[in-house]
Amino acid sequence: MKKIINSPIEAWGVATAEVFGEGTWGAKKGSPKNAFLGLCEEGYIKGVSKGIYNSRKDSKNKRYAISAVSIVKKQPDLLNDKKELWNQVTEGNGISHNYQLNVLEALWKRDYIQI
Repeated sequence: MKKIINSPIEAWGVATAEVFGEGTWGAKKGSPKNAFLGLCEEGYIKGVSKGIYNSRKDSKNKRYAISAVSIVKKQPDLLNDKKELWNQVTEGNGISHNYQLNVLEALWKRDYIQI
């Protein structure tokens, strides 16, 4: 019997525990989690109502994820070129991505993104 998940935060915890193992670095990493929660907050994830799911008022990772959605909507092939996608998301500022784009890619390829 599948567990009923009541919030995006709980969904993140369940999914990362399954993929990386409970309490591991991958499960605790903040950047991808904040990107996911930011997409949830803005209503980009199918089946998730807009709301406040992150205690951080202004998350740069949320902004990165939302920007990436806009770019991928126009140029879907960039999901296969994360370096160029990240360059466009950050307007070439030279910072490294921290798995935010992996979250978007996984959701996009499973048709969970609604735009």
